[in-house]
Amino acid sequence: LPGGRGREWIDAEVLKALKRRSLARLRKQVEPVDHAALARFLADWQGLARPRRGLDALLSAVEQLQGAPLVASALEREVLAARIQPLRTGDLDVLFSAGELIWRGIEPVGSRDGRIALYLTDHYRLLALPARKAPGGLCEKLRVELRKRGASFFADLQTATGAFPADLLKALWELVWAGEATNDTLAPLRSYLRGEPREDRHDRRFGLPFRSRRIAPPGSEGRWSLLPEPAGTATERAAALARTLLARHGVLTREAAHAEDVAGGFSAVYPVLKAMEDAGRARRGYFVEGLGGAQFAVPGAEERLRSMRQKPDEPLTLVLAATDPANPYGATLPWPKANGDSRAQRAAGAQIVLHAGELVGWLGRGEHNLHTFLPAQEPARTHAARALAGALAGLVDDGRRKALLVARVDGEEVNTSPLAPFLKEAGFTAGLRGYLKRALSAPPSLELSEEDDA
Repeated sequence: LPGGRGREWIDAEVLKALKRRSLARLRKQVEPVDHAALARFLADWQGLARPRRGLDALLSAVEQLQGAPLVASALEREVLAARIQPLRTGDLDVLFSAGELIWRGIEPVGSRDGRIALYLTDHYRLLALPARKAPGGLCEKLRVELRKRGASFFADLQTATGAFPADLLKALWELVWAGEATNDTLAPLRSYLRGEPREDRHDRRFGLPFRSRRIAPPGSEGRWSLLPEPAGTATERAAALARTLLARHGVLTREAAHAEDVAGGFSAVYPVLKAMEDAGRARRGYFVEGLGGAQFAVPGAEERLRSMRQKPDEPLTLVLAATDPANPYGATLPWPKANGDSRAQRAAGAQIVLHAGELVGWLGRGEHNLHTFLPAQEPARTHAARALAGALAGLVDDGRRKALLVARVDGEEVNTSPLAPFLKEAGFTAGLRGYLKRALSAPPSLELSEEDDA
């Protein structure tokens, strides 16, 4: 017996049973978890299960996300808002103006969006890749002026170069997407995404208590400057990257590194991860089934992952941007089989719904066709369908959308879908175009704006 003293007696068959059960328990501890457990772990590891508040929490969230390619249109409204509640528009700008953060353009996406990366200022030189050189004579003039003048306003750059405003703005953003230039706030990025005329926009959205009288195109606000050059040896940079990836994912796999388009792929950080394992700063094992044996975990993360093996009594339902680093589907994990013809992808503007870590829905940007991934068996199917409908309704109830229209489900008319009664139960109303959920303060018209569609 545990804690027993002196001689104890046991039947031989009972002893064999105890040994069998002890070995089974040890094997269970090292068995890899399923894909849903990984999704539950990531939501918990990255703070989505328990959002925090305040500037310190925001800085910690950015530190965990630094270097990851993030869709600009989803950065504040979805990615950071899922981790920090409430997130105010000016909070990030406070950190930028204090010199704590740097943002860098990665590539444009369409005409009014793009992927960017955030960095802690002190970590930028080791984590950032060398910039590409934007072509053109005006870009070269801007480089010369920014090197000479330092951080400069748009009007000063226009005076120095003599360029037309539209041409100057285009050249500035070419420098941004090449990774050469940045701004001291996100204000120009926000207005670049919207593309609104300056006189029709109130600058309170940027944290300014007045309406600007300056005449300048949207996307030109703030002070522009050249980004610092990367520094450090190849080993130092690989070590910094490996630590950042481990901090972000907790359990790092080859697939996760490839999903972030890490330069050189997983092999670029593997030697560092192996050295960290030898030094006891990382553990290697087969933690997640189906993802190969080259998996590394922060000490303690593997136990936290295994604690997610069992579904919670009260499952958490989350709506995330499909491109959120906390979404493993379509990156670390394959998309599950869907009902009908699924076009699920990690596209800008798309959203996913996770229920207890399992993917149950995908909604594309500007589309009203919902794709579902519901369990085949009851009662799990009913529970997942109700959670999916409630999560979609929550987008409107929580103020994240003004309205949401579901016209088709898995390629079929929504009113004939098995999901229809659950949508009605969640507050959607039937209309000519489909099932609509609109905020109480919104006008009753069924016509949706482009912003609502998105």
